[in-house]
Amino acid sequence: MKLTILGGGGFRVPLVHEAVATAATGLTVDEIALHDVDPERLATISAVIEEQGARLAAEGRAVALPRLLATTDLREAVTGADFVFSAVRVGGAEARTVDERVALGLGLLGQETIGPGGLAYALRTIPVALEIARTIAELAPTAWTINFTNPAGIVTEAMRSVLGDRVVGICDTPIGLVRRVGRLLGADLVAGERGAEVDYVGLNHLGWLRSVRLEGTERLPGLLADDAALEEIEEARLIGKDWVRADGALPNEYLFYYLHTADAIERITGAATTRGEFLAKQQGDFYLAAAEADGRGPETRAADSCCTSPLDLWRETLHEREATYMAESRDEERREEDVAGGGYQEVAMRLMTALATGRPERMILDVGNIAAGREDAPASERIVPELPADCVLEVLCEVDGEGVHPLPIAPVELGRLGMMSTLRAAERKILEAATTGSREAAWQGFSTHPLVSSPELGRRLLEGYEAGHPQIAALFSGR
Repeated sequence: MKLTILGGGGFRVPLVHEAVATAATGLTVDEIALHDVDPERLATISAVIEEQGARLAAEGRAVALPRLLATTDLREAVTGADFVFSAVRVGGAEARTVDERVALGLGLLGQETIGPGGLAYALRTIPVALEIARTIAELAPTAWTINFTNPAGIVTEAMRSVLGDRVVGICDTPIGLVRRVGRLLGADLVAGERGAEVDYVGLNHLGWLRSVRLEGTERLPGLLADDAALEEIEEARLIGKDWVRADGALPNEYLFYYLHTADAIERITGAATTRGEFLAKQQGDFYLAAAEADGRGPETRAADSCCTSPLDLWRETLHEREATYMAESRDEERREEDVAGGGYQEVAMRLMTALATGRPERMILDVGNIAAGREDAPASERIVPELPADCVLEVLCEVDGEGVHPLPIAPVELGRLGMMSTLRAAERKILEAATTGSREAAWQGFSTHPLVSSPELGRRLLEGYEAGHPQIAALFSGR
């Protein structure tokens, strides 16, 4: 079995390799092909992975180390793949800092996937994602594509226009929320222990856990009424116990940016750096130091890297990265149980294993509102009847050898439906702009985002992103 990882020089790729090598889900992968446009980053992550494999074997752990191919040739990487993980970042971490700073300069939220920054990210990413999808369709037509590339909802929606149901988006934040609730209730809710029934609905980074039933009894209202229980749920601490109690649901952590926008902007602008600037420096330092430690850098090594291996450097950097995740939303350091509570690589491996072996799994995924090819079916057959058939939603699904099967949900309340439809309408204008080169569509997308709601600000955002991103400037100049 061949697994291709696009964005193979990305910082979190060793997490996937470890999950594969230890056969955590019982699935054996024979080959991992890493693809990246940056050969230096690719070489660094390859060195980390090779050392990781050697250490796992030396520790006496049962490992099945796959062959490793590192290439800058997309076609070579994709050819013959059984699964493709797509985790690309067009423009790198430096482009993220532009996404943030242009918005902040106009008094708006500057964040990677939420607000105008997320739209800019989508605008420069969708053309690349579509090229990737067409390459997969040509060279690995039976492959399943698992999309991590943010903003995952609209990028997956774009890729579905080429790959249909064989592309699925994933995010670990909903799983983290459900696991925290499950710990309190003493059950693995996603796996369905004690007859668990979970109702989670939304878009990527805009969703809600609305119901948790165990052995036929609804348990969510009791949790919402219990301050001590809510204290153990990171999302409730972030967004406010009184609010989640009043709302009757536990939100995805990214709702913080919609419900506490002014506070988020104040915290971000009050920090020495934005999150993107922090990661650009942190990861830039890591790649330089790891290259030195691997013997690929200048002869004069940094004092703190001369005796440290690439793998050790990566582990130290990873912990700092995870511990500072969404730092602007917190008044305290992130708790260790929450740092360890996610893991997109685990979700991806479980999804891959279920598809490959037919062993059923349940997980929250980004999927079409109705199966591809059935867009003309009655609206009543959609997951959310009020939304377009090809809209990508984030819901609980059952996965097996036949594919991904969304589970039924309760009707979506008007307020939540309004937030979802307004956001996706703005994102779809960005999708239109990315596929047609329409500057007017991009202006509409930025202007109508719920955290902008201004044609004048939308125009200034578009001008700022054109000036800051060569990919966006080229899109509208026809190059």
